[in-house]
Amino acid sequence: MKRISTIFMSLLLVAISGAQNLDRFPKPDFESGYQYPEKLYALPNEQLWLFIDVFLLVGLMSFVAWAILNKQKRKPIIWVSVISVAYFGFFRSGCVCSIGSIQNVALAFADSSYIIPVSVFLFFILPIAFALLFGRVFCAGVCPFGALQELVNIRNYRLSKSVTAVLGVIPWLYLIFAVLYAVTRTSFIICLYDPFIGIFRLGGDFGLILFGALLLIASIFTGRPFCRFLCPYGALLSLFSKVSIWKIQITKKECINCDLCHNACPVDAIRPPYENKLKEDRMQGVKRLLMYFLVLPLIIGTSAYVLRQFSPGLSKSHKDLKLYNMVMEQERNPKDMITVELEAFYIGGGDIEALKNKVQVVKQDFRFYGTIAGAFIGLVLGLTLINLSIKRSRKTYEIEHNDCVACGRCFSYCPQNTFLNLKYTGK
Repeated sequence: MKRISTIFMSLLLVAISGAQNLDRFPKPDFESGYQYPEKLYALPNEQLWLFIDVFLLVGLMSFVAWAILNKQKRKPIIWVSVISVAYFGFFRSGCVCSIGSIQNVALAFADSSYIIPVSVFLFFILPIAFALLFGRVFCAGVCPFGALQELVNIRNYRLSKSVTAVLGVIPWLYLIFAVLYAVTRTSFIICLYDPFIGIFRLGGDFGLILFGALLLIASIFTGRPFCRFLCPYGALLSLFSKVSIWKIQITKKECINCDLCHNACPVDAIRPPYENKLKEDRMQGVKRLLMYFLVLPLIIGTSAYVLRQFSPGLSKSHKDLKLYNMVMEQERNPKDMITVELEAFYIGGGDIEALKNKVQVVKQDFRFYGTIAGAFIGLVLGLTLINLSIKRSRKTYEIEHNDCVACGRCFSYCPQNTFLNLKYTGK
């Protein structure tokens, strides 16, 4: 493991040293016939950095998969977290970001004229592929956001199940609205409201930096609040992790129900044995589920209708509607002092009728995609209710693989693993 860690740290140092030669600012545009002096060094190729990004992404995820599935060790994950925060976080300033890539992929599906960069698509699809194979190994320590929270975590105060269930819906809502605003070309809200990007770039919007700092403070006392209750990409990965081919195991021996792994899990992804004290009749549970499934289409339809009705208000955040409203206000009440946007519109010979046609297209897009987004919101709410109503019997402690972030904390707490380590080391 020391040899592998040395290789990764060497790559990191090479990347950092190479960055010193990057042109930080564009060249001045001289019109006097000035000739630039011949450079004495080769300009680095940005494609090389993107290759290093993808190479490290695959390498670190593979390393984490090996550590949790083969070795069942947490220490390698800590090293991966340090490397990820240093390279993907501070050195690469949080970009390319798998979380934000959701928006690029959504826009590429909705608009054939938009060409998604290959690196962005790889950062989107590779963690999903690994989640389908090995679980959420990307979340373990490869994602700089999750890694940063993991490194500062000291205590784990458990939240109530009701609070967790309610907060667990937020990432899905965030995901749905992020896709909605991306496909309508309104904005990339994940990038606009990223709470950690200001920390990694050591500057930015004060409010977002403060929010990121508060999340880190919360991470000290409870496991990964951003990953669990905000991250839209984590919600997406949870779907594939739930049906992963090679699943994480707390121990390879028989569980003795000691409760230590359950207490150690920072994200409450380990479910204890279910004790049905009320001895609910099986038919009663079946009837309840049938009722929920019958009501589910009504929830979906109602949610789709409601968001469709709100679509005109949501569309006001689009730049074309903002400009159109400013133009109409200026036409009604002309002012000498106008905004930069209005000045650019009039100087460029802006056509109000053409702008109005653009606005109508935007409103139609919001009505269409808003209806679909509303239906998905209803589906999320309905399935959440159904999931809460399911009472599956468990005889031992089991991992909820959709919630597990593969941090590996449970490994060292399990006495069965401790027994195996003592046996193999001869102590």
